[in-house]
Amino acid sequence: MPRPLLLSLLLMTTGSLAACSTTASPYANSPQFRDGGFHNPVKPKQAGLPQMLRMAWRFMFDKSEDARPDVPVPVTPITRSQLLAAPDGSLFRLGHSTMLLKLDGRFWLTDPVFSERASPVQWAGPKRFHAPPISLDQLPPIEGVILSHDHYDHLDRAAVLALAAKTRHFVTPLGVGDLLVEWGVDASKVQQLDWWQETRIGGVRLVATPAQHFSGRGMFEKNPTLWASFVIEADGLRVFFSGDSGYFAGFKEIGDRLGPFDLTMVECGAYDTMWSGVHMQPEQTVQAHLDLRGRWLMPVHNGTFDLALHGWQEPFTRVSQIAGSRGVALTTPGFGEAMNLRQPPASRAWWLPSP
Repeated sequence: MPRPLLLSLLLMTTGSLAACSTTASPYANSPQFRDGGFHNPVKPKQAGLPQMLRMAWRFMFDKSEDARPDVPVPVTPITRSQLLAAPDGSLFRLGHSTMLLKLDGRFWLTDPVFSERASPVQWAGPKRFHAPPISLDQLPPIEGVILSHDHYDHLDRAAVLALAAKTRHFVTPLGVGDLLVEWGVDASKVQQLDWWQETRIGGVRLVATPAQHFSGRGMFEKNPTLWASFVIEADGLRVFFSGDSGYFAGFKEIGDRLGPFDLTMVECGAYDTMWSGVHMQPEQTVQAHLDLRGRWLMPVHNGTFDLALHGWQEPFTRVSQIAGSRGVALTTPGFGEAMNLRQPPASRAWWLPSP
């Protein structure tokens, strides 16, 4: 197995088991930081080295036949003029965890990944199922990019560098902004937040909230940067973006402190019981939404990359069934479709073949 591909798979699913760095951190005063790295309040279940190696073997040689779509994934192309004409309170799903929101007259991106592969290299690793609905160069000026953590399927260096000139603000958890500055992003554009810290940019309020996950972009790193979910408030709307997280008591605390939410964008995809501590099963996605006191649930972290052993359609099918059985209003916009945050469309099974 090519080493870069194995590295990519391990980073995408379980993280590094290497020792923590002993270098002094500027974030040593964070309650989340100790022993040279960031930590969850309760240590989540994660796979050990033997499980990681077995998983990598299964990725290469024992994948289900439907792990990747056998027909093109539906994508609605977007034009710059369409975005400029869109009303405030619009959302366009661009990919895996990449959402474009129009708030307070300006555009915001979550976890922008536009590269062909979510990987340390572009010749190996998880490849996109579909092209983005709009190219980076066609995007209008971006008021802010919100980054949840440093994993390759959420932090795309090439996209960040391409966006740097047209983006006014980058809002990240602690340490992630350091990477951006190291790559060449103007430090004056970068704001780094600990959990429960907030910033206001124009008419938009952003609060970095807890998540149960991990970080690292190399085999010899262990949690060098913080991970977070985000609360986004603007135009009388309140939206939650989970980033990546296992199910934990923090969802209820966020809901109690900052809810209710008009829309929760909660991860549902690239899951496995082997790493249930850091990625949710669909049942937990729905429960997290209920804990958050959400009005509409939009499952994300699915449909773009092959990052797990389940079929690519499975997250949509399972969460739809569970949401229906629990009376949860579910919305599943296709890639490139415009969505009104105040009146989301009811879920439709665009991922199923046409009859």
